[in-house]
This record gives sequence, structure tokens and C-alpha cells, in this order.
Amino acid sequence: MSDETEERLILESVDGFCRRHLAAEDVASRDREHRPPYDLLPPMADMGLLRAPFAEELGGIDLPWSVVCRIQERLSYSAYFAGSILNRVLCFGIMPLIRFGTPEQRRLLLPPLFEGRSVIALALSEPDVGSDARSVRTRAARDAAGWKLHGRKTWISDAGAASHLLALCRTPDDGERSLTAFLVPAGHPGVAMTELPKVGNNCMPSFDIALDGVDLADEFRLGDVGKGFDVVTATLAYSRASMSATVIGCAQAAFDLAATHARERVQFGRPIADFQVIRHRLVDMHMEVVKARLLVRELAARIDRDEAPADLAPMAKIAATEALQFVTDHGMQILASTGYSMDSPMQRYWRDARLYSFGEGTNEIQREIMAKQLKLC
Repeated sequence: MSDETEERLILESVDGFCRRHLAAEDVASRDREHRPPYDLLPPMADMGLLRAPFAEELGGIDLPWSVVCRIQERLSYSAYFAGSILNRVLCFGIMPLIRFGTPEQRRLLLPPLFEGRSVIALALSEPDVGSDARSVRTRAARDAAGWKLHGRKTWISDAGAASHLLALCRTPDDGERSLTAFLVPAGHPGVAMTELPKVGNNCMPSFDIALDGVDLADEFRLGDVGKGFDVVTATLAYSRASMSATVIGCAQAAFDLAATHARERVQFGRPIADFQVIRHRLVDMHMEVVKARLLVRELAARIDRDEAPADLAPMAKIAATEALQFVTDHGMQILASTGYSMDSPMQRYWRDARLYSFGEGTNEIQREIMAKQLKLC
């Protein structure tokens, strides 16, 4: 079977998944009810999606990252939360364990992740620490039993359903700049969570988390002491590509909705698409989506070729998230009161879109990364 045939069959199976699990009314009801998508993980596992990019000897099926990104885009065309939860499980759960976990950690934690029975929540942000991840204040101090954690994490997605929190902590006994990653059992004594209300992304619950004297044995440490920043950043190129592909799927859905409305909505005796201002706006929306998609596909292709993708990763994230904001903002203008209605998917695309230019690394930071790569600073 050729690679093209295999990819086509995979994407057809993803389309079937979307028809079965992500019908428009079900997606809308999930958003209204703030119902998270964890029930989608077992059927995703049955399709092999949670094993997709990993080597066969690790229990994966060794699909190229470019195919994974197409899967993400396809899922997110039907529902952003479906592509997003797949991204978080792959990049914030499975991949750090594969790269940095001990054999025992992988033995215990990978099977439920591969089978869609658990998630791991990345606990990085803090009340005074967002983009500057190296300045985390949550502390892990050595004691006779291992470690004791004190601090607070906030805006942590999936924490309420997670088996473990992947928490980055300062380990001052090993130097003032020392950061170490820990796998904190979510139900461990000393861990307390409060769900945070949000404007959008109702199917991705976020939490404020207090770590009050959490006692952990050293076996819960992920990676070397002092190398925690590497643990949480080693998969960034992969997660940037995957997240950006997910955003593009949502942007394409928003564009298609706006274009359909413009063809069908009649004003002054003709469809509003007949008015130059509307059709040119739609052309600009389409171009932004296509440009972002091309960047993401090149990023994924570089990952597959084992080429350094650091320069493209921030560009792809910026292009995709700003394309989504552009498309949803103009889509709301084109649909007008129809889009402003809670019955329209456009208002959901619009609400959800606002997160991504600052979520998972602000676009300002992405531009600063690019400026350094260009030797502008």
C-alpha cells in the first residue's frame, strides 16, 4: 500500500469518527453544557490515534507527523476540542514520558494513556508566571522521604480529569536557576483544585491548583534534577505543529460557514457575496487559512525529515492563531446578528479563537524567538 493510499484511508476513518461522535448538534450541546471530551479518547485509542506518531517498539504505529497534523485538522474542522485533546495527550502526556520517563514510569503510565483511560495535565503557568516559564515559584525541597512541594499553578487544562500533573518546580537546593519536573498524582494529599470560568473553550476545563506540602517520593520525578525546563520544552516543535493544525481546522470551518452564508443571504435583491466588499473579505479570509496551512505542513515535513524546525515553529503558531482570529472576526461581521446568536457555530469559533494567540506561548514571545533567530537582538 502506498503512503498516499494509507493516508487517504486514515483520513477517511477520521471522517467516519467525526460523523459518529461529532455531529453538529452534539458539538453545540457539549459547548452549552461545558462537557469535556474525555469520552472521545477510548474510541480514538481504538483507531490508533493515541499511538499514531510513536515508534512501533514503544507501542506506536510510527505515522509521520505530517499525517498526525492532517488528522488534527480534520478532527478540529468538526470540533476544536477533539483535535485539542488529542494534541494534549500526545504532546503533554505520552511524549514527555517516552523521552524522559524511567522504565517503571513508562510501564505504569503509558498503557492507560495509549488506551484513552487517562490524561496528564501540564502544570506550568502560575499566577505571576505565564510566558516567563523559567521564573516559576512553586518549590520542591528535598527531605528524608524525597520531595515536598509548595506553590500554586493556574489555568491548568484537564487537571480535574488527570491522573497526574506534570508540574515544573524550582529546586533551590540544586541552584537558584534549577528547575525540575514532577509527576504529581492529581488526588495526592495537599493537592487542591478550583475550576476557573472562561469566556470560551467550554469543553476544555481549566483549574487553579494549590500544592500545599505535597510529599512525593523521588520516583515521581520526571527527568534529571535541574533539567525540568528541557522536559516541558523538548516537544514544543511537535506541539506547535499539532496545535497549529488544530487551529487551522477550526479556521477552515469558520470560513466555510461564512462563505455559505454569503452565498445564501439575500439583501437588496441579491446574495451578499455579490457585493465586492464581502467577496474580497472572503478571499482575504481564505488566503490567511491557506498561508497558515502551508507553514504548518512545512513544519511537519521538517519534523519528519529530522531537520531543525525551530525557526518555523513560532511562525506556524503565529500564522495559524492569527488566521483564526482574522477569519472569525470577519466571519462574525459577515453573519452579523445570525453569527451573534448562540444558535450559530460562528459565535463559538469567535469565542474560542481569542485564547490561542496567548495560549501555549504568547505570540509576542513567538515573535521575540524569531527576532533572536534573525539576530535582531
